[in-house]
Amino acid sequence: LFLCEEAHCSDHWRSAKMRPAATSVFAVISCVAGVRAGFVPDNCLDCICRVLSPGCRMPSPPCELSGFLVCGPYKLSRSYWLDARKEGGELMNDWQSCAVSWTCSRQAVDAYMRRYAPGLGRDPTCEDFSRIHLGGPNGYLSDTTLQFWEMVDRCLQGDPQFLQVDDMSGEERNPQWEL
Repeated sequence: LFLCEEAHCSDHWRSAKMRPAATSVFAVISCVAGVRAGFVPDNCLDCICRVLSPGCRMPSPPCELSGFLVCGPYKLSRSYWLDARKEGGELMNDWQSCAVSWTCSRQAVDAYMRRYAPGLGRDPTCEDFSRIHLGGPNGYLSDTTLQFWEMVDRCLQGDPQFLQVDDMSGEERNPQWEL
């Protein structure tokens, strides 16, 4: 099931309801083309990554000790990965390998959210996903996650601070290119 989260998708969808079937098919195809099949929208995942790892680059070294060991651009801990596996399957069967894989780390975040975000009792937002990612299953309730959410929100709004240029290629790096 694909959910149409983007504003342009809902605009296509609304206008398609008033037009012939061929146009409706175009609206659905254009909407689906911009939306990933995961639980967490791509733009939300991208901004979480950009806030945690400037430019959403793979950190070097890939793991760091910040109270506990975290790895990769999403700063995944072993316990986060173990929780994600309960919803997302094997996830490479190795925490550190998954955390430093662009594809697996995104799958792990998505699986973690599928495990905990439904407990909200409503449709989760990027704010919920961001705050749960940083603060754990009840992070959406914690004041300590608000500053992180505010930075993710600034990224979503297009704040240039989070759209950094890759020094090596001179091009903006898009994590979706590497999936």
